Amino acid sequence: MKVLVTGHTGYIGAVLVPMLRTAGHEVVGLDTEFFAGCDFSDGLAEVPTLRADLREIGVEALAGFDAVLHLAALSNDPLGDLNPDCTYDINHRASVRLARLAKEAGVGRFLFSSSCSLYGVAAGDGLLAEDAAFNPVTAYGTSKVRVEQDVSPLADETFSPTFLRNATAYGVSPRLRGDLVVNNLVAFAYTTGEVLIASDGTPWRPLVHIEDISRAFLAVLQAPRELVHNQSFNVGRTAENYQIRDVADMVKDVVPGSRIRYAEGGGPDPRCYRVNCDKIARTLPEFRPQWTVRRGVEQLYGAFKEHGLTIDEFQSTKYLRLKQIKKLQAEQRIDETLRWIRA
Repeated sequence: MKVLVTGHTGYIGAVLVPMLRTAGHEVVGLDTEFFAGCDFSDGLAEVPTLRADLREIGVEALAGFDAVLHLAALSNDPLGDLNPDCTYDINHRASVRLARLAKEAGVGRFLFSSSCSLYGVAAGDGLLAEDAAFNPVTAYGTSKVRVEQDVSPLADETFSPTFLRNATAYGVSPRLRGDLVVNNLVAFAYTTGEVLIASDGTPWRPLVHIEDISRAFLAVLQAPRELVHNQSFNVGRTAENYQIRDVADMVKDVVPGSRIRYAEGGGPDPRCYRVNCDKIARTLPEFRPQWTVRRGVEQLYGAFKEHGLTIDEFQSTKYLRLKQIKKLQAEQRIDETLRWIRA
C-alpha cells in the first residue's frame, strides 16, 4: 500500500516507518518538525516528506494514498496543558479535519493513534475493555475521546477508520522521549543512581513497547477490512499492567547500585487504570507483542550506557517535548498557537 504517516519522525513514527517499509509498503511522511535535531541516535528513515502544519494541509496532499496512519499530536499531558485550546486545535480539530479530507481524497483506511489516557480515572479496580466509559483528566486524553467520537460517524463502505488506543509507551527510539514513565525512571537511575518516583507509586498503568505499537499498526493496516472497520483496540498485553512502584523495583534490579527515592510532596496520581488487551489478540492473531517491561528496562539501560547519557543531556530540550516547544517560542520561531514564524 501507499501510506501517509503523520508524525513520522516522532518517537513512535521513527520506529514504525522502517517496519512499514520492511513489510513492503510505500511510505510518505508528514511532520511539522518541531523536534528536528532532537535525536538520541542515528536511524531516522529517509522517506519522501511533506513538511507541513497538520492544520493547513489541503485535500490534494492526500490524493493517491491507500491509507493514512495518523500519529501526529502534541504528545503528552504537560505539553497538552501548556495551551489546552491549542491542544484541541491540533489533536482534535485538525485530526478530524484530516480524516474528512482523507475521505474526500478517496483514502480507504484511516488508522488513528489514540490512547488509553482516554480512560483517565477508572472506577473500581477491574480491567477496562474497549467498551469502558471514558473519564479523561487531561486535555490530551479528552482530545483523543473527541477524535474517536467525531471520526467514527465518517465510516462507510469507502472509508474505514480504526482507533488504536495505545498503552503508555516506552522503549528506545532514534527520537527518544524522556517524559514517559519507564524511560524516565531508567534514565534517572542510570544518570543519578536514584529511581525517582514523582507520585506515591500506587497508580496503575498499562505499558507497551513502541515496537509493539508499531506491530499493531502494521497488523491493522494489513488486516481484512471487515475485522477492523470502525473498531477500537487497546494496544498492549493484558499482563503488562503495573503499578509505578513495581516498575521502579524492576529498574532498581537492572541498574546496578541504584536505589528508589520518592519525590518530596509526591501524592497519588489521579490517572490510574488497568486495561484489557484481549480484543486485539483475539481479532488479529498475527499481532504478537514481543516485549515485556522488564526487557524494555534492560534495553533502555543498555542504550543509555552505550550512549553515555548524562543527567544534563537527559533533562535538556532533546528529550523533553515541553522544554523544546518553550525553547522555540522563546527564540520566536513558533508563536503561541504553535505555528512557525520562521524555520
